[in-house]
Amino acid sequence: MTLNGHIKRSVILYFLLAVVCSAVLAQKHTVYLIPGQGADARLFKNLDIDTAFQVKNIEYFTPEKDWDMERFARELAKQIDTTQTFSIIGVSLGGMLATEMADFLHPEKVIVISSAKSRKEFPGRYRFQKIVPVYWVVPGIAIKTGARILQPLVEPDRNKDKATFKSMLRNKDPLFLKRTTTMILTWKRESYSNKIVHIHGDIDKTLPPRFVQYDYLVEDGSHMMVLTRGKLISELIYGIMNE
Repeated sequence: MTLNGHIKRSVILYFLLAVVCSAVLAQKHTVYLIPGQGADARLFKNLDIDTAFQVKNIEYFTPEKDWDMERFARELAKQIDTTQTFSIIGVSLGGMLATEMADFLHPEKVIVISSAKSRKEFPGRYRFQKIVPVYWVVPGIAIKTGARILQPLVEPDRNKDKATFKSMLRNKDPLFLKRTTTMILTWKRESYSNKIVHIHGDIDKTLPPRFVQYDYLVEDGSHMMVLTRGKLISELIYGIMNE
């Protein structure tokens, strides 16, 4: 075979491989991941679900001052391709946003982790802060500093991957933290889709499980368990997705 023949054959094989890979990806169900308020896509680095699903991360941006949870969810939802079947997994704030999206996007599956599906699942301190809204006068940088100080005290499990948690929080825009804190504390939702599946940890100090209507309770699971217990959470996700 001549050199030109080898080149043509290689081009054809490369093209066929690309077609096959595209077909395989097209067959994979797409799962969109929404991180927590103080996190980003690195929160999901220990999940092992991308062999079975096409995984895409929702990227946060700083919302406008007057946006509520529903409006923010609708704006973030523009990152989702609704022409293909998809599911959503949200953690903490991401779970609240996923709960909102469930109403207008109608995903195949919605999984919320270490989160709340309505304000009824908030602990008392959240309700108090809504009644006495001191957060209005607290600057974003103070919220960020407070989170950096309190996070390891409230959620000691975070120390299992301290560097990642510190880096994710360090990269957060203080204005984003202030506006999303306001969004959380003023969230009005009282009901939610019955298709939502809730995974919660039994030692979650941020959103204590006694206030939450969960479907799966993870033993020794903290608010940070998506990162610190990725293998177990991956297994639960597989089980739920295959139900």
